[in-house]
Amino acid sequence: MTTGLRDELRTLTTEAVDASLSDIDTISTLDAARRMNALDRSVPLAVEPCLPAIARAADLIADAFARGGRLVYVGAGTPGRLGVLDASECPPTFGTDPSQVVGVIAGGPVALTTAVEGAEDDEDAAVRDLDALGLTSDDVVVGISASGRTPYVVAAVREARRRSATTVAVACNADSAAGREADVAIDVVVGPEFIAGSTRLKAGTAQKLVLNMLTTLAMVRSNKTFGNRMVDVRATNDKLVARAFSLVQDITGAADADVSAALSESDGEVKTAVAMILTGSSAEDARTRLSDAGGSLRAVI
Repeated sequence: MTTGLRDELRTLTTEAVDASLSDIDTISTLDAARRMNALDRSVPLAVEPCLPAIARAADLIADAFARGGRLVYVGAGTPGRLGVLDASECPPTFGTDPSQVVGVIAGGPVALTTAVEGAEDDEDAAVRDLDALGLTSDDVVVGISASGRTPYVVAAVREARRRSATTVAVACNADSAAGREADVAIDVVVGPEFIAGSTRLKAGTAQKLVLNMLTTLAMVRSNKTFGNRMVDVRATNDKLVARAFSLVQDITGAADADVSAALSESDGEVKTAVAMILTGSSAEDARTRLSDAGGSLRAVI
């Protein structure tokens, strides 16, 4: 490690040591848990000042979806895993194609479960990984880095900008290097960790909150919900089949038999089934109406 890097790390709040926690190895586990919990309460408060930037980023992502673009998360270590996790939750929750929200982690899929030495420092790999995706100007790249200086992430944001893609950076230090490269900087300053430098803690929680908001709000703007109901949910297991039935019945007030018939005819598509029942149309006609309305169930009914 160079002297310059050591000096740089000393300036980051995510690397700082909270002296008030220096005795956590001498107190009871319950007392330590209480102090950790108290510290975690500060995370949503740290997110609050970033809400305008988060909303702007979510709108840009929704705009990208509308023109056929993708959301691409890029990160290393814990941030990379959080990006992959958020991407993997979109298809079952919102009925999206798996290619619409993509998670890229430094070191490749093996890095999801095993630390890949040096992966976060490989700037050339970031360029190669985005090239492999065929990144275009229609896409949005969200670089995620607790420190905001991870070379792989900064290089990915820079390369995405070179390709005229929209860029967002999510970091946990003020005026982050990644944020300076991005169109939208979301710098959530959470302060020192319970265990100094362990950014899977408060920083990880903050990043998870932000990613939740980015995809959820973008999907709401993209008509993937009806109010706060996930009407594009894919019924891929017994729980989700039951949820789909309840969603259709709650929205329409229809009898059990009518709900079952609509879901059967619509191949389990909640939004289509609701439109069928409330407009008296066939599944094919309901799908056409929804398509013409940009997927907005509210507009159709």
